[in-house]
Amino acid sequence: MTPIVRWWASNRVAANLLMIAIFVGGLVAFLRMERELWPYVEFPGAQVNVVWLGASPQDIEEQIVVRMEEAVSSIEGISQMWSVSSESAGTLIVIGNQNTDKDAFLQTIKRQVDAISTFPTAAQPPQIQLFRSQNEVIRVAVSGDETVSERELKRFAEKTRREIGLLDNIPGVELFGVRGEEISIEVSEDSLRRYGLTLTDVSNAVRSNSVNVSAGTVRSEGGNVRLSTRSLADTRAEFEDIVVKQLPNGARIRVKDMATVIDGFQEVNLLATVNGKRTVLVQIMSGPNMDVVKMARNVNKYLEEAQDSLPPGISMTVWDDAAVDYRGRMEMIGSNFLMGLFLVMITLFLFLRPVIAIWVSIGIATAFAGGLALLPLYGVSFNMISTLAFLLVIGVIVDDAIIVGEAIHAKTEEGERGLQAAVNGTNMVIKPVIFAVLTTMIFFAPWMYLSGGTSEFTKAISLVVILALTFSLIESLLILPAHLSHLKPAKSHGKFARFQERIADSLVWFSRNAYRPLMVAALRQRYLTASLFITAMILSVGLLANGLVTTSFMPEGESDQIEITVELPEGTPYSRSLEVLRQIQIAEKALEEEINQLTDGEGELVENWYTRSRDNNILALVKLVPPETRTMSTEAAANRLRELIGDVPDAETITVEFKENDNGPPIQYVLNSTSLEDLN
Repeated sequence: MTPIVRWWASNRVAANLLMIAIFVGGLVAFLRMERELWPYVEFPGAQVNVVWLGASPQDIEEQIVVRMEEAVSSIEGISQMWSVSSESAGTLIVIGNQNTDKDAFLQTIKRQVDAISTFPTAAQPPQIQLFRSQNEVIRVAVSGDETVSERELKRFAEKTRREIGLLDNIPGVELFGVRGEEISIEVSEDSLRRYGLTLTDVSNAVRSNSVNVSAGTVRSEGGNVRLSTRSLADTRAEFEDIVVKQLPNGARIRVKDMATVIDGFQEVNLLATVNGKRTVLVQIMSGPNMDVVKMARNVNKYLEEAQDSLPPGISMTVWDDAAVDYRGRMEMIGSNFLMGLFLVMITLFLFLRPVIAIWVSIGIATAFAGGLALLPLYGVSFNMISTLAFLLVIGVIVDDAIIVGEAIHAKTEEGERGLQAAVNGTNMVIKPVIFAVLTTMIFFAPWMYLSGGTSEFTKAISLVVILALTFSLIESLLILPAHLSHLKPAKSHGKFARFQERIADSLVWFSRNAYRPLMVAALRQRYLTASLFITAMILSVGLLANGLVTTSFMPEGESDQIEITVELPEGTPYSRSLEVLRQIQIAEKALEEEINQLTDGEGELVENWYTRSRDNNILALVKLVPPETRTMSTEAAANRLRELIGDVPDAETITVEFKENDNGPPIQYVLNSTSLEDLN
């Protein structure tokens, strides 16, 4: 390594060009990198949904789910498979092995499911989705007062969804809490007998007449004519005009003559509100190649412009914006990084020469820039996990540059000059520096090969650490010696130089009079020293084994949202679900009144609240104001809200969640049986 170190140390132009190239590459990568709160990843797995309106869970299990399980079970590479059968819908979830090609796995599942020919005729076609970590980034509540009908609200929400989807940096937009539109034809038995028809005749007439058909092309010398029939009915009037039967005398019996056509919504029990108004949520979702900051800017600009042209009775509210959290956390991480860099520089100024402190600090930035420059090549975005990794590695990067810089400084103080001091100082510590970096890389490398979906997140930490340490080696062993190759012995002139000398002398005194005797004693009593460290290690393992130190992949913290979920028994009347919904709404208003009374109307707690009732499930989301203006903590508010809700005697489960990154129960048990009665 000596010839390489000497060449770079003697060629400052090459070292400076390399440093500039690293900075430019890091800057370009930083400006072009994806920005997202959490990484977007796709997993080898799929979810298959089949809707069969009106079917019981047992019918769904026997005629839908079991047939899908039998068709899919023979696929190679399946790790786990489970299903959920509920009223009117069945879901099959298939997870593949970690090394399985996700696209080929998805296509195989699709072929097997599409090949099933024994589904009930009333069942809708299967919907197959690839597993992916797609999260909601921005949630917009489109609300309407009592003057706005459900159809008008849904149509406006659809229009909003389409317009937002056309904006730049928007991967996907979905609607939540809305019923699908449906046209139903109700035929009485009297009408069928009067016209001598059956229900099948009416069904066949509608099916055969409401269709778009292409009949090919007629080619002639004058040109080509495309033949097609476009009679797909879409409105109530078009369905009413469909001919069911033509009599011998030429008269026609149309749908409107014998049936009632209802242009309405699917018969699904659903009510969603925000602050008491009927609401449809427009969800802007994350996806590949996204920039959460630009996304939020475009959506907020659209909403500002749309406020002036809203129809009467309709309002739009931003319920949640993850870009605010992203910017806040990035600012916090950035300020912490700059503060740490500043403190490192101040510390180095106290113990080393100012020129060494400056170049070491520049070296830290160079290592970070180099890591950033290569991250896009490995598909790593600028997110919470990758920035956390940069904070983790900053200490090791500082150590490399300090060790090399101090070694060159020591050689200079011993009387060596310029290039010779830079080369000899670097060579003196090159082996421990390289092996210290390699051992750290080896420690983090296995995170790239964890099994399951977790590896898609942990590999970002490994890549950031390994790349930053690689450029830290390049900077400390090649670039830094060139910058310090003209270092001259220190001159103790000036107040700062004398102050710095006293600080440095105090550190030397401590190392000689405190640290050295302790180290000598530890070496003399090596068995006692080893036993003390072994005892400490056993105690550390014991703390983990006994649960005194908890472990989790992501730390849990208080959220700014309280989520309340109530599950009622299957088959509960929808009126009972609405009663429970009103019970939750009354409790929320009571909590606000309590806060007003305690603070004489000056306290703030609730920003918005969303409720949704669907069959036997009730969901309430309480959005709290920011922590700095909040009257009580999220946990206290959640506990008090649960007390105010009171007892729901017929509820199967009532859950109140108020934590971020809730990891759920540590252990879950699954009971398997071929008999539903045995499970019950």
